[in-house]
Amino acid sequence: MDPVPPAHPLRRTPIQQRSADRLARILEACAELLDETGYENLSTRAVALRAGVPIGSVYRFFGNKRAMVIALAHRNLDHYTEGIAERLAALPADGDWRPVVDAVLDEYLAMKRTVPGFALVDFGIPAPPAEGPAADPNRLVAVRLTELLGAHLGLTPDAALERAVLVAVEATDALTKLAFRTDPAGDPDIVAEIRAMMHAYLARVLD
Repeated sequence: MDPVPPAHPLRRTPIQQRSADRLARILEACAELLDETGYENLSTRAVALRAGVPIGSVYRFFGNKRAMVIALAHRNLDHYTEGIAERLAALPADGDWRPVVDAVLDEYLAMKRTVPGFALVDFGIPAPPAEGPAADPNRLVAVRLTELLGAHLGLTPDAALERAVLVAVEATDALTKLAFRTDPAGDPDIVAEIRAMMHAYLARVLD
């Protein structure tokens, strides 16, 4: 299985806590404004104003709004995998993979419902990535999930498992969008179908 290298949208990595706090405020402001204005109308100046920082602080970290939104997406992915890890830690180590898959879906649904900006920018910007396959958000998600599933279930992450997880991620991404178009909280009947689909499909490689 070939590793997928992450993108590095930050111009400068914060070292001091004050800089890290400022970066967090910038990303939080970016997330809030995405919900209010959408990606096309997002501006670095508006983000700086909302975050209460000089515009130069935004440009110290990001060259443009695209880099800022990519950083937000990467933070979302980090929080997503951390949330899944917490859910998995509460599960019995009995080898049953279905509750593990449920935890993956439930964490995603929880973030869709509660995290600012997540509806528009979950793990990637709302446009095809310019950097090629290595920057494909769903592929990055699949790599992380393959590692988590492998570690929790005692499986060796390989190309076959990653491919199956990638297909499940792509299908779930599309169907979850449908569920949230139908109901702002996620249509429960469609969510139930998504869960059934994930169980049926992944049984091919996890049973």
